[in-house]
Order: sequence, then structure tokens, then C-alpha cells
Amino acid sequence: MQNHSSLPVNKSNLFSRRQFLGRTAVVAGATLSFPYVGNVLGANDRINIACIGVTGKGDSDSSDAAKNGGTIVAICDVDERHLETRLNKRVRGEGDGPTFKDRFPNVKRYTDYRKMLDEMGSEIDAVTVSTPDHHHGIASIRAMKMGKHVFCQKPLVQTVSEARIMRQLAKEKNLATQMGNQGSAHDGLRRAVEVVQAGVIGKPLELHVWTNRPIWPQGLDRPQGQDKIPPKLNWDLWLGPAAQRPFKEDVYHPFKWRGWYDFGTGALGDMACHTVNMPFRALKLGYPNVVECEIASKMYPETFPKTSRTRFEFPAREDMPPLKFWWYDGNPKDDPIKPIRPPIEAVREVIATYDTLPIAGALIIGEKGKLFSTSDYGESFKICMKGKEDFVDSKQIEACQAVPQTIPRCPGENHMGEWFRMMKDGTPSYSNFDIAAYLTEIILLGCIALRVGEGVRMEWDGPNMRSPNVPGAARFVKRVNRKGWEA
Repeated sequence: MQNHSSLPVNKSNLFSRRQFLGRTAVVAGATLSFPYVGNVLGANDRINIACIGVTGKGDSDSSDAAKNGGTIVAICDVDERHLETRLNKRVRGEGDGPTFKDRFPNVKRYTDYRKMLDEMGSEIDAVTVSTPDHHHGIASIRAMKMGKHVFCQKPLVQTVSEARIMRQLAKEKNLATQMGNQGSAHDGLRRAVEVVQAGVIGKPLELHVWTNRPIWPQGLDRPQGQDKIPPKLNWDLWLGPAAQRPFKEDVYHPFKWRGWYDFGTGALGDMACHTVNMPFRALKLGYPNVVECEIASKMYPETFPKTSRTRFEFPAREDMPPLKFWWYDGNPKDDPIKPIRPPIEAVREVIATYDTLPIAGALIIGEKGKLFSTSDYGESFKICMKGKEDFVDSKQIEACQAVPQTIPRCPGENHMGEWFRMMKDGTPSYSNFDIAAYLTEIILLGCIALRVGEGVRMEWDGPNMRSPNVPGAARFVKRVNRKGWEA
């Protein structure tokens, strides 16, 4: 397979920018610009995929890439046990089908994605990135600079600066991109955006989003000492851009890295790309002008707290008034910590409807009513009009029935398939990096607010990625990577 960064393109598969925008201008459901894919592949072209990270979400992402017609030419994981498991497993959902190595007998194995991209660049059209958060930006940016299309898991990146770089690269290189917040593909999420923007609940004034995460360890100090590194794990490659530290069994790898500042983004980064996805679009949330961690449980030097509440303040946007957004995290099962949740006056009707406060939810409060989704992915929602005591299905609300469909739906609600379609004909995926990087960048401001301290009102200049009143925030905008791991 030739390198499509320099491949002469079949002109019949290309749209003019005007045709493209006219056809898909409502895809993002927010006031954003839209990607233009200059290197679209033909409908019958074979797409060679390299999968970076093949366990957990990497297992499902590599399976989905195969099921959507991708030819897997390389797989990469710092733990050779994961490579062996991936090769010997079947593609998810294919029952008694062939194993991965039987389906792709020529697939090459790597433990270092830098080496893989250097050696196989001309054979790779696109990559999936399904690693711990601290590798997302490094792997994706490296691939995008080579002209590769990218599907990257959420959160898209670990730092604000990486988000900005990836958003710009996607535009400059005309690449097909998609972030792995799969709720974006659901009809219900897109319908909620239409309903809110049609004014059914009136001018939106507040947003409250809460989660039962973390479900992994955080709010702790680094353990002392070191343990023997498993023979098939390359610990130095696992650390990647992060500073060196000793290996400790069952502390970081394979799943418990999310709560550590060096490797993850805590509950906010893990879940807000899902739970804030729908309201971010519906409310046209651009850059906030203030972010503050209002309260948190005990703070630790290297890990996120067990529970916290963070406030984002957004200025007026187009036809929408200023809005405040509160994020709440904390696991109800994490005794003796009681997770912080919204005030009773905000969620009274939610509790009346469900007899208790659901463990997670996204609540938009408007002048004429409220919209609530208890789904992490935002694929379903209910409405409570002002003066009513509980929430009902939106289909029971006459005003909702009158709202026309304005956002194209995803065929089969196939999130990975939407990325493949973007590679083949240029139709933008709903979570392409133009919007996904924007969403992620804003979410990561909450992580910065946690780092600068509880009760610190951080003003924010979004376009310039800086706080005019908290200069110390600058060190959390961009990570100092180890040599050889530059973004």
C-alpha cells in the first residue's frame, strides 16, 4: 500500500470545499469550523491500519477497525503479553471466526510505536491509538505529522497544548479523525442537541454533570520501593514521555494509571468526554473565562482527589446567555468518602423521577424547563417542563415533536464506521478532532484548576492558552517530555 500522504488522489472521490460544507455543515451541532479531507480514499480502497495499544479499549478498537474493513498491518503494545492475547483472540462479536493472526497473517508486532511508524510509514494509512492517556498526544501527533488518519481514544490528549496541536494538524493535513467517545454516534445524543438548540427548555442557564468515577485508586501517595518488572513488559516504553519512576506491581499498569497526574486525567478526563459531550454541543460551549476547583477531598502531590466539584463559567455565546457549569466526581462505594453532588434544588425533579439521585447524569437547566440524561454516553434523555414535578420521555412533549431533524444521523450508530466513511468519502465524523480537541481542551482546564489549588479562581484566556491572573497554571498547559518523546 502506498503512503497516502503523497498518493495521487482519485478526483472523483473529492468534494470542493463549498460542496463539502453545504452537505455537512450541521454535523458538529455547535458553532465550529468543519474539517475538509483532501486525501479521501476510494470506496473500494484497502485501508491499512496500525493499532497502537491492543488491550482494554485497544482490544475493541482493533476489532472494530477489522469489522469495518480495515486491514490490520501492525499492532503495537509495550506489554508483549497483550500482543500475544490480541493475536490469539477472535475479533469481538465474530463468534467462531478466525483468530486475529489467522485473519491477518502478515501483521507485524511492535512494542515501540515510534519504531513502527518509522519502519512501516509507507505501508500505513491510518492508526488507532488506545493507550494510557499520557501517550495519546505523542502517538497521534507523530502519526498525523506523517499524514496518517487517526482514531484516538478519549480523552484525546493529556494536555491543553497537545489538544491545540492535534486540532491544527488535522486541519493542515486534511485528515480523517475521530475521538473514541462512542456516544457521539447515537441518535439520542444528536436529538438532544437539536431539542436544546430549538429552545424547548428555553435559554440555558446552568449545567450540572456528575459521575461515579473514580473506580480506580486515586487520592493516595506514591508507594515506596520498587518491584521486579515483568519480563514481557517494557517499563521504559510504558513511561514514555513521563519522568522515570520505579515499577510497582499493581500500582500503575495495566489499569490503575488513571488517577496519577503523570499518566492520566482523573475522573474528569476519563468521563467528561462522554458525559459533557452532548451539553458541550447543545450549549455551544466555547472557551470558559473562569474555572475554579470549588471544593475537593484531601489533595495529594501526585494523584487526583477522591471527590471534587469544579465550576466553569462561560460568557454569552451567539443566542445563548452566560452559563455556569458544575462538574462533580466521586465514587459512592468509596467509603468513608461521601461524593460531592449537585444541590437538592437543582436535582429535585430528578430525584422525584428516579426515587433517588442516579449515580451519574447530565442536567441542563433552562428558563422553561430541564433536560436530563442519566446515560454516560448521552444516548437517551428526558424533559421536565417548568411547573412539572418529574421528567418524561421527550416524545411526550409536544414542543419536542415539532423540532425538525437538522443533524445527520450515523448509519447503524457505528462510531468507528463513521471514521472509515470520513476516510473514504470525506463526510466528517461527528467527533472529528476539530470538535473533539476543542471539547478535550476545555475539559482539561478542570484538571488544571485542580492542580493550581482548591478555591483558586482561575481566569482563562482560551485562544492564548493562559491564565492572566494565575501564572502558575502555565506549567500544567504543556508537559515537559523526556528526550525522544517530544510531541
